[in-house]
Amino acid sequence: MFELGQGNATAAPAADDLIMDVSEADFMDKVVQASMTTPVIVDFWAPWCGPCKTLGPQLEDAVKAAKGAVKMAKVNVDENQMIAGQLRVQSIPTVYAFWQGQPVDGFQGAVPGSEIKAFVERVVQAAGGDASGGLDDAIAAAEEMMENGEAVDAAQVFAAILEEDPNHAKAYGGLVRAHIATGDLEQAEAILNGAPAEISKAPELEAAHAQLELAKQASDAGPVAELRAQVEANPDDLQARFDLAQALYANGDAEGAVNELLDLFRKDREWNDGAAKAQLFTIFEALKPNDPVVLNGRRKLSSMIFA
Repeated sequence: MFELGQGNATAAPAADDLIMDVSEADFMDKVVQASMTTPVIVDFWAPWCGPCKTLGPQLEDAVKAAKGAVKMAKVNVDENQMIAGQLRVQSIPTVYAFWQGQPVDGFQGAVPGSEIKAFVERVVQAAGGDASGGLDDAIAAAEEMMENGEAVDAAQVFAAILEEDPNHAKAYGGLVRAHIATGDLEQAEAILNGAPAEISKAPELEAAHAQLELAKQASDAGPVAELRAQVEANPDDLQARFDLAQALYANGDAEGAVNELLDLFRKDREWNDGAAKAQLFTIFEALKPNDPVVLNGRRKLSSMIFA
C-alpha cells in the first residue's frame, strides 16, 4: 500500500526553518549562500504597507505547502534600506526568488493567490524540486492504481491526499472516479456535490462529473447487438442510434460511441434539443483532452458545425 511520504527519510522542516526574518547582517548567509542548495524567496515589506499584510501570509502558506523545497526570507525595507537599494526595490511589496546565489524570478505588487502558488511552483521547478510536498508522487501512484484496476486502493490514496490538501482538485476528481470504478455511483455523486467551492469548476471535477453522468447512463444502456441491428434496419431511427452510442460507451467503445453521435448530428443536429452534440461534449469532458478520440471527434464536429 502506498503511503504519503513513502521514500522520504526525513520529515518536512518546521515552519521556523522555512520562513525567516532577514537583515542586512545575515542576508548573505540566509539568502545568497542558502540559495546555493535550496531556492529562497525574499519578500520585501514594511509595517505600513497594506498589500504586504495580505501578500505575506499567502506567500508563507505557499512556501509551507512546498514542505522544504523552498525557503522564504522576510526583509523589512524600513530597517534594511541598503539591501532594498542594491536590489532596486522601488515599491512594495516586491518579491524576488534566489537560486544558486542569483535572483532568478520575481514580481511587484499584490497578486491573486493562484499566481502566488504558481510563482512558488515555478521557482521550485527551476531548482529541480517538487513544490507539491510529495503529493504529485502520490497522485501518480493513485492514477497507476486506477489503470491497474485497483480502484479501492486508489481511493484510499486520493482520500489521504485530501486530508493534507482539501482543495486538491486532482485528488478530488480522482476520488470520484475511483468510486465510479467500484460501481458506487451514489457515493461518487455525494463526494462530487461536497467539493469545495474553490475547485468546483476545476477541469478535474468537470471531467469526473461527465464520467458520473455517463456511468449513470451505462446502467440503463441496452444490448449493443440489438441496438445495432435496429440502426442497420432503420438508419433514420435516431433514438436507436443515440441508445447505441450510450451502449457502446458503456461497453468501453468510446470511439464507436462518438462515431454514432457524429452520424446522428449529421442527420439532424437539432434532434431532441441537440442531444447528440450535448452527449459528444459529455464524452469529450470525460476523456483526457489529448485522447485521439477527443481530438478527432472535436475536429469532425467542428467541420460539421462550420460547414
